[in-house]
Amino acid sequence: MESILNKKVYFDYEISETMEAGMELLGHEVKAIRTGKANIIGAVVKIYNGQLWLMGASIGPYQSKNIPDDFDPMRSRRLLVKKDEIKYLLGKTSSKNLTLVPLKLYNKNGKIKIEIGLGVHKKKSDKREIIKKRDIEKETRRHF
Repeated sequence: MESILNKKVYFDYEISETMEAGMELLGHEVKAIRTGKANIIGAVVKIYNGQLWLMGASIGPYQSKNIPDDFDPMRSRRLLVKKDEIKYLLGKTSSKNLTLVPLKLYNKNGKIKIEIGLGVHKKKSDKREIIKKRDIEKETRRHF
C-alpha cells in the first residue's frame, strides 16, 4: 500500500507541527485503505469530548457487491492518541488560529496510521503569490 496524501492541505494551510495517530477502523475499512480506496481531501480533525475525530474522510467499500448493511463511507472515525497529546492540541487550537488537518494516511508495521498537521489557513493573497512563483519557475525551466 502506498500512502494516501492530502496535497491540497499544503496549498491551503501553513503546517507548523505534525503528529502520528492511530485510527479506530472496522475490518472492511482496513482492507479498503490497503487497496487505496480512501480519500482524505477536504477532511478535518476535531476535538469532541476529549477525543480526536476524523471527519469528512471517505473510505469506499472493499468489495462493491459485498457491502455491510450499515455501511457509511463518510462516518466519523476516532483517532487514537494519548490524553496528554489531546490536551496539548486543545491548548494550541483554542489559543491561536490553528486548525488540525489530516496530511497522510499510511500503513506502518501492519497498522493504519494517519499523520495530522497543525496549521494556519493561508490568505488568498499568499496563495496567489505561490502560484506566481510556480509560473515563473516553469518559464525559467522552459528557457534553459
